[in-house]
Amino acid sequence: MPLNSSFFKLYKAPLLLVVASFLFYGSFAYYLERSDFTKLIMLYAALFFLFYKLVTIFKHHIGFLTWMAFGFRCVFILAIPNLSQDFYRFIWDGRLIVEGINPYIHTVDSFIQKSEFPVLQAQELYRGMGELNGSHFSNYPPINQLCFAFAALFAGKSVLGSVIILRLIIICADFGTLYFGKKLLEKLQLPLHNIFWYILNPFIIIELTGNLHFEGVMIFFLVWSLYLLHKGKWLFAAFILGLSISVKLIPLVFLPLFYQWFAKRNMISNINKKLDFNSEFALSLPPHNDDRKWISNFNKLTKLLYFYLVIGMTTLLFFVPFYFSGLIDNYSKTIGLWFHQFEFNASLYYIAREIGYLFRGYNEISTIGKVTPVIVVLFVLMLTFLRKNKTMVQLITSMLLVLSFYYFTATTVHPWYIATLLALSIFTKYKFPLVWSFVIVLSYLAYSNPNNTENLWIIAVEYLIVYSVLFYEIFIKKATIKAA
Repeated sequence: MPLNSSFFKLYKAPLLLVVASFLFYGSFAYYLERSDFTKLIMLYAALFFLFYKLVTIFKHHIGFLTWMAFGFRCVFILAIPNLSQDFYRFIWDGRLIVEGINPYIHTVDSFIQKSEFPVLQAQELYRGMGELNGSHFSNYPPINQLCFAFAALFAGKSVLGSVIILRLIIICADFGTLYFGKKLLEKLQLPLHNIFWYILNPFIIIELTGNLHFEGVMIFFLVWSLYLLHKGKWLFAAFILGLSISVKLIPLVFLPLFYQWFAKRNMISNINKKLDFNSEFALSLPPHNDDRKWISNFNKLTKLLYFYLVIGMTTLLFFVPFYFSGLIDNYSKTIGLWFHQFEFNASLYYIAREIGYLFRGYNEISTIGKVTPVIVVLFVLMLTFLRKNKTMVQLITSMLLVLSFYYFTATTVHPWYIATLLALSIFTKYKFPLVWSFVIVLSYLAYSNPNNTENLWIIAVEYLIVYSVLFYEIFIKKATIKAA
């Protein structure tokens, strides 16, 4: 609907909600300290309420919702992130690359302790990122690093300038997600306004645009890949999915789920069109001939292997410029920290940790961190072979459940991690990620004290709400629908 005078007259009162949102986002971006939890949660709650009302009121005005999404993000353009320090490491890594130094070889500490300052504003960046971040090797995949280098190339002398460049990249990715997300929703015959539960969500605007987390870029490639896969362009989809993995490694956990899409789904194979000796021979056989069935299954499995091969080659190709003999060792050590040392906003892990304290008298994170990935892999395989993943909605739902299970068992769940859950949920019937995107702000209470100590009762409230909604959606709501 065109934005004419009648539109403004009709929606005069709701437009006041838009103005209020702009003001609250401005306060959040420029006048909020992470340690001021009361102000943080009040602003966030107000923004979330306004977001819900705006999507509900304007759900048939896609153009206006799009303009709001752009406008709210623009509020943050000149703001320094205030809820996360990670961007200082982003800038450090990017400037190292521009100086010709591989960011995977050295820790930041290794330079600072020797009073070596390989990049401009090195000491400022080190103070900003903190000793913990500076003590481990970079864990950001290559396309992430290229984004950092892009910022360093065009704003290598200014922290704020680098922040602006990184922010513009993330905003562009968000609108790419909006574009392909709408097209995929249209193909799946789902309401187009569903995409705004992600794009207009204050959680996404604050954590991605505001605090510069590159989950947004990874999600853009992931949604684009799913759209291409749905259209049957599976080779291109594999390449784009490889790009997604090259931003963040999270999509790796989804790879087994594609088995049924290729091996058990009746699809027209582009390869078979090219390999005439397969397709023509198969078509020449009797309809119920076992040979024809065998050839068909063989072709589908071949396509699956090509799909995985393209993903693997794409990912490896982007790592090649950064390769050195110790890359795998350094990178795996850093990734291991998230399983064996880091703890934040965990769920089932905290219960397991308390059981360990009760029976062993000490924190068994190293043991739990080794067992958890095995449990997650078993869960992925269970959904791969026991659950139907033949349609796009079924496939995305399995992705949502797998990633949710992973975060429920993880030792560390930073707020921005669940952005992927929220993006996947808009293509499914599940709303618990939307609820989680609201209550996860409770985890920031840990930063309201000097020691960054978590209040486990608050964490319990967060997860009790999330689990309650999930239980309702899986068991009670499903049973109600069946009864009806």
